[in-house]
Amino acid sequence: MRRMTARPANAHQAKLLKLLRDGGPNSRAQLGDQVDLSRSKLAVEVDRLLDTSLVVADGLAASRGGRRSHNIRLNPELRFLGVDIGATSVDVAVTNAELEILGHLNQPMDVREGPVAVFEQVLSMAAKLKDSGLAEGFDGAGIGVPGPVRFPEGVPVAPPIMPGWDGFPVREALSQELGCPVMVDNDVNLMAMGEMHAGVAHSVGDFLCVKIGTGIGCGIVVGGEVHRGVTGSAGDIGHIQAVPDGRPCACGNRGCLEAHFSGAALARDAVEAAQQGLSEELASRLAANGTLTAVDVAAAAAAGDATALDLIREGGNRTGQVIAGLVSFFNPGLVVIGGGVTGLGHTLLAAIRTQVYRQSLPLATGNLPIVLGELGPTAGVIGAARLISDHLFSPA
Repeated sequence: MRRMTARPANAHQAKLLKLLRDGGPNSRAQLGDQVDLSRSKLAVEVDRLLDTSLVVADGLAASRGGRRSHNIRLNPELRFLGVDIGATSVDVAVTNAELEILGHLNQPMDVREGPVAVFEQVLSMAAKLKDSGLAEGFDGAGIGVPGPVRFPEGVPVAPPIMPGWDGFPVREALSQELGCPVMVDNDVNLMAMGEMHAGVAHSVGDFLCVKIGTGIGCGIVVGGEVHRGVTGSAGDIGHIQAVPDGRPCACGNRGCLEAHFSGAALARDAVEAAQQGLSEELASRLAANGTLTAVDVAAAAAAGDATALDLIREGGNRTGQVIAGLVSFFNPGLVVIGGGVTGLGHTLLAAIRTQVYRQSLPLATGNLPIVLGELGPTAGVIGAARLISDHLFSPA
């Protein structure tokens, strides 16, 4: 298999590559309708892309009257690796150039074990996918991590739930191991990119994607592009103060949203409620398993446990208050709620919606859908593949 060495030579070629990635095989004539190029200039750019082997001919297109146009498509041999590292698990997937998942593995992994242990696991999973015949090698890899990332360098910076990762050269280290270009971003930005590419935000240019897992973060998409801020820390809403002088947070401050509602906070509150005798359902689960997780709270709520439902509603209310402020500030067209805690389902969603619709101005909320993400654990790996393809399908 030919590994990708060419890059588009100009913005026109980059746009053609991204149109083929997002829309699949297409005819020269239809591509010409979507780019601001004369027929002769379009032919020149397409032929140059064919010479690079980034795209290949794909038969004749349906007739539009007159001479039939040729279809072209991205080279079907191109392979991207998408890696989504969470606080408690890692997802690794292989995609083609159109970001269709060809193979996907998920394994539990504690990010607190540090970058060396985590990346040994990631490389082992990537090797397993490669050995299954899905890829001879990778043309590029996108990596998501659950903490702030200095985006230009691909380096985590003081991530609160990732001890040992501060300053670790993720992009450089994995590029050497995988033998291909690597891009690194915060995991919630990749979730937003995944939902934008193939999920519920597919047709929305301006939206917020809130990930509620072990921590809480927000992907901000403006005009179809992720807004990362000057250094890459935009969207770190888990550390907005939700409760004045509230509980201590892993970041060193008090009262952060993440300290009061996240997967870790919900598990802590559930254990406390069980130990205080407030919930027979949670107490029996704690006795059986020795610990509780958000999954246990969701199951207890589904069984009608009042305490579990109260915990979910209280967390949803606090999260909704923060999101209401974001909606008033940003005026998005959509709010997507994703992450592991979305197993709490519509009880959580209803609480968030209530606060946002109550607190934000009617002009901002009149036509504002607040929905659960569609892609689940594949959103991050699709977003990771899109991240690296955005990089490789841009002029060098």
